[in-house]
Amino acid sequence: MVGNKVIGLFLAILLFIPTLSTAQKTKGELEQEKKENLRKIAEAERILEETASQKQVTLGQLQALNQQIKARQSLINSIASEIKILDGEISDLSIVVSALQNDLKNLKQEYADQIYASYKSNKGNSRLMFLFSAKNFNQLIQRLKYLEQYSEARRLQAQQIDVVTKELSTQRSQVQAKRSEQQILLNQQVRESRKLANSKQKQSALIAQLSKRERELRKEVNDRKKAIEKLNTLIASIVESEVEKSRNVSTAVSASEAELSRLFESNKNKMTWPVSSGFISSKFGKQQHPVLKRITIINDGVGIQTEKDTKVKVVFEGVVTQIAVIESMHNIVIVRHGDYYTVYARLKSVNVTKGQRVSTDDIIGEVYTNKDGISELEFQVWKERTKLDPEKWLALK
Repeated sequence: MVGNKVIGLFLAILLFIPTLSTAQKTKGELEQEKKENLRKIAEAERILEETASQKQVTLGQLQALNQQIKARQSLINSIASEIKILDGEISDLSIVVSALQNDLKNLKQEYADQIYASYKSNKGNSRLMFLFSAKNFNQLIQRLKYLEQYSEARRLQAQQIDVVTKELSTQRSQVQAKRSEQQILLNQQVRESRKLANSKQKQSALIAQLSKRERELRKEVNDRKKAIEKLNTLIASIVESEVEKSRNVSTAVSASEAELSRLFESNKNKMTWPVSSGFISSKFGKQQHPVLKRITIINDGVGIQTEKDTKVKVVFEGVVTQIAVIESMHNIVIVRHGDYYTVYARLKSVNVTKGQRVSTDDIIGEVYTNKDGISELEFQVWKERTKLDPEKWLALK
């Protein structure tokens, strides 16, 4: 009888435990996402402060602000997901609390029924009279066993009431804790939403101010296009030269180059970034200009906006094939990795020499900061004559 009364408790707990463990894992992942988004927001803020120190607004400011808005929106989404998980946990806990309350009510009613039944059956007589009124010895033994079993049943019933009462108190405390945690997240969500709204207002104001500099922005687009064309010509000539050289190398050298290419390929999506901080400010391929309408930009690599004086590192082992200078691109370093090439442009200084063998994370130079306070590295990846999307080779950040 006792076991039947508390089956609701155990069933509720068994049903609840898997839900809780899954939620905890998801919450852990979301917490990590929140930390990463907060890091990106802080990073973008530092970069924004550098560019905002200039007298006139710049594309660098807009790019940094766009990155901050993107990270803050992602942060708000993570918070919303956490709140949703907590909603589910509170709902699950409420089901358990309800089941426990029902079990406790039933247990107490059953215990009261036992007491009343005992009194009614004895009609006020003592247990000794109940025992000694037996007609024979066998009946005496049976009555004795009955009293023992009855006493044990009452003891177990009281014990179950105590267990369920304590469990009910624990579950109620957990519900309260979850609701407090949820309220903290709701408050954080409100704060971040206000900051996001403020950033979007700044974004609109920046775009409006930049739109007034259309002629200057168009000139920047044209200058960049010319510089990219010169860089492409340089890389193409280097590739042709290296392909020609590879036809005359020994079998051992050829095998070594093939192995380096294989290793480079195996590190796709896992390569270290060429700078320790920063974000992708211009993506690979055809992109809409962030301010000028009906103007598209074709990027052969990616722009990585970073902080002033940031060191630039090689993303994979290889050999420095070329060091050059191109107007608007400043110092350029090209590193060969078998059939692959990585290009690092807009460097203020260069720390390597042509023909030098370099290892992953070796410093090859320092990023250039222009008159507008923008520190942006141009990073490209080629496989012989084919341009590749560098973002697909770098580790997720």
